[in-house]
Amino acid sequence: MLTTSMRAELAAELARAELDRVAVSPIADRYPGIDVVDAYEIQLLNIRRKLDDGGKIVGHKVGLSSKAMQQMMGVDEPDYGHLLADMELSEDVPVDTSKFLLPRVEVEVGFVLGADLPGEDCTEADVLAATVAYAPAIELIDSRITDWRIGLCDTISDNASSAGFVLGKERVAPADIDITGIDATLTCNGAVIAEGRSDAVLGDPVIAVAWLARKVASFGVRLKAGDVVLPGSCTRAIDARPGDAFHAEFTGLGSVRLHFA
Repeated sequence: MLTTSMRAELAAELARAELDRVAVSPIADRYPGIDVVDAYEIQLLNIRRKLDDGGKIVGHKVGLSSKAMQQMMGVDEPDYGHLLADMELSEDVPVDTSKFLLPRVEVEVGFVLGADLPGEDCTEADVLAATVAYAPAIELIDSRITDWRIGLCDTISDNASSAGFVLGKERVAPADIDITGIDATLTCNGAVIAEGRSDAVLGDPVIAVAWLARKVASFGVRLKAGDVVLPGSCTRAIDARPGDAFHAEFTGLGSVRLHFA
């Protein structure tokens, strides 16, 4: 467990790294006493700072939602980060790659909430009832930790390595598609580079969203109507380089694209 001043120091360090695009060495290596509570509190310090500067929370993302990633990190549950309005990207505007350190993309089935979710008692049925639509999505992830050498507390402190997201135009109601059976194909510059399926996310992405609602409640946060929730990636993360044009196609859900200038 870290002291309050240590948490504040690390939050400031990560904020500078994001602004200056100069990575910092792994936090867990330098602060072996850090735990998950410390890491979430560090994340929240930077989120509150951004809100004080005029930022707006528009949703949340779930990370480490595959069993393989959890085993790699030595954990038995996912993690989460916040999505802010200035992180929303456009399919029609190229991403300025220079604003990031080592950006990567992930393919996800986004949830658009039409009602608030319960907190600590949230169930999968609650998630389905509150979700107005699924949407094709690409998440842009980046790490302010040197060379992506992250442990669990590193990525949580760093807002779960969140950097941006884009939703495609299509919207499909939950009743009209099987959320566990959506195939996803990602191409880069016209070549297929990754394939996956929506049930790679804990067997059912709805489980990830219900977990998220319960988890954030312990930090006084609620998932609200209008929020976007990214439950985790259907595919492995792919490095993004200047000039790359990504296109993700989802069976029954449409497509989304993201281009790097």
